[in-house]
Amino acid sequence: MKLYERMPELNGATVWLNGRYEKADLIGEKPTLIHFWSISCHLCKEAMPYMNNFRSRYKDRLNIIAVHMPRSEDDLDLQKIKKVAAENNIRHPIFVDGDLILNDAFDNQYVPAYYVFDKGGQLRHFQTEQSGMGMLKKRVERLMNEMRR
Repeated sequence: MKLYERMPELNGATVWLNGRYEKADLIGEKPTLIHFWSISCHLCKEAMPYMNNFRSRYKDRLNIIAVHMPRSEDDLDLQKIKKVAAENNIRHPIFVDGDLILNDAFDNQYVPAYYVFDKGGQLRHFQTEQSGMGMLKKRVERLMNEMRR
């Protein structure tokens, strides 16, 4: 995806865990952070405490959705996904993208990957890996400050 493109519809989930969102639920009130991860991705697991911190810190001001993107046949095992999600305290909604439909809609090639949309549903920030969590935090906070104006 390119900056300022509209958020795609959240279609094609194999299953949703911990709740479910439609695109319409995410537009209008607050920014949205969508992060792609995989159970076979070590960097994704290292980044989960950051995502959980975002969830706690911004609970009423930010929508957060995890998208599980399989990287191999083993990554399709729903019980393993549930287990790893529980081990990593992922309590926000998880879109299990077993057929890579949402992944293709985002034109995503990475895990971890982070997409930050403004309250109108436009992509305002994208990054990969967890090394720039400070930058991700700044972008999210900037969008929240824009909302206050």
